[in-house]
Amino acid sequence: MTPETLAEKVLSATRAAFEALDLDTAALPPQATLERPRNPEHGDYASTIALQVAKKAGTNPRTLAQEIAGALGEAEGVAKVDIAGPGFLNITVEAAAAGQIAQRIVAAGTTYGYNESMEGQEVNLEFVSANPTGPIHAGGTRWAAIGDALARVMRASGAKVTSEYYVNDAGAQVDNFAASLLARAKGEAVPENGYVGAYVDEIAARVIERHPDSLDAEDPFGIFRTEGLRLMLEEIKGTLTDFGTHFDVYFSEQDLHSSGELDAAVDRLSQLGHVYEAEDAVWLRTTEFGDDRDRVLKRRDGAWTYFASDCAYYLNKRQRGFDKLVLMLGADHHGYVGRMQAISQAYGDEPGTLEILIGQFVNLMRDGEPIRLSKRAGNVVTLNDVVDAIGVDATRYALTRYSADSPIDLDIDLWTKHGNDNPVYYVQYAHARIAGVLRNAAELGIDKGEQYDAALLSHPREGDLLKALAEFPATVAAAAELREPHRVARYAEDLAASYHRFYNDCRVLPYPGEEMTDTGRARLWLVEATRVVLANALGMLGVAAPERM
Repeated sequence: MTPETLAEKVLSATRAAFEALDLDTAALPPQATLERPRNPEHGDYASTIALQVAKKAGTNPRTLAQEIAGALGEAEGVAKVDIAGPGFLNITVEAAAAGQIAQRIVAAGTTYGYNESMEGQEVNLEFVSANPTGPIHAGGTRWAAIGDALARVMRASGAKVTSEYYVNDAGAQVDNFAASLLARAKGEAVPENGYVGAYVDEIAARVIERHPDSLDAEDPFGIFRTEGLRLMLEEIKGTLTDFGTHFDVYFSEQDLHSSGELDAAVDRLSQLGHVYEAEDAVWLRTTEFGDDRDRVLKRRDGAWTYFASDCAYYLNKRQRGFDKLVLMLGADHHGYVGRMQAISQAYGDEPGTLEILIGQFVNLMRDGEPIRLSKRAGNVVTLNDVVDAIGVDATRYALTRYSADSPIDLDIDLWTKHGNDNPVYYVQYAHARIAGVLRNAAELGIDKGEQYDAALLSHPREGDLLKALAEFPATVAAAAELREPHRVARYAEDLAASYHRFYNDCRVLPYPGEEMTDTGRARLWLVEATRVVLANALGMLGVAAPERM
């Protein structure tokens, strides 16, 4: 029995209790919530539904709890219901009903954990979007891991998600990058506000290699700008692909300029009455929507601002049919939240259409000291630096394991250790350990069989493991709804711990010379179900599930 199924039974029993007590069913909640009691003696699940609704329904919580317990106790799969305190319901599930989840998981395979909590939503998820003027730094690496994992859990929850990278290929930063490349190609120092690092020399040399006469061309700056930008973006895409991060769309800011969408976006805002002219510039009245000051759309010299591009890009996304826009920004962009939300409201969209997530910084540590410089980028630690230090799996897991709004210190010594205090090793080892059990069973000619007696899984460790397995779909749904993929990582660690305890206390395969028992076969179902869920959880984080370690 899954928690969702039991929650439905609790709600049904509550409805029956309302009818028996002649209470107004308008006080019924839309759903029942369950908790796992800390003390196993208090049952498998607990519910506070009687306490939640009694006052609204005009009755005593314990009286209501007694009626709910009576109705729930007659439900299939429920062994007993106890009432504690003023009206807590402690529910014990029959072993056979709990054990059925293992069979369902094995049958579902890679789709177990999928749910419909976001069914019908079309989401544009923008993350990383680093300027194409250098390698992705450690902060962008965090978004590459979290954003990709979030896209996965949203899709697993039924949403149609487009992952998108906004390429800032227009404006001063790209011009500074081109000027830096051109200077290094000439053997000169980069200009003020230019870019430094070995990668600048490398790309400048590659431009010369592809365009030997570029320095003598009529427009060398244009060549270095176009070719340098293309080479840098190629490198960024390759780095993200190697990291396992997929983008459905790379959207060019330059396209907004060349397509006339900037003019159209500002015209739309003007028609809505939010644009005005002052000081020879064109402004958007964002203070009407909670921003701290109005924002310039077009400067005195007629040049569009980055903010104007933001307006056009927002409108472009909405016109592509997305009803939810999720934007991930680093902590250094916290000041953008007000102005971006003002854009959404200026176009007449409901609050919540645009959702902005702010992520904190990442420090790479060695021997207790932060690593601040990259061998290649010079002034920042890059994605490749982190991967070179601890590997792709450890990097992705480490960055998705924590809430995005918490700063992280990544300890190289910890994340490269082959031990239980390394979280990714701990989870991956649990999967490899399971794969070993299944290999050994196959070598002994033992399979779990078609007949599965779920009632045989009555050991407390088996019950703990079954309950943990049953919670995976709800964990995925919560991770998607709350935009917190770290919930999947923490779940995987808890599940691995439950499996290790089960493995230590419950013999699965027979000793040499003994026959395989029916209990052992039932446990093989449980082992295989655990393998499925661990693999699915790691997959949602973009982390491998190894069969040997």
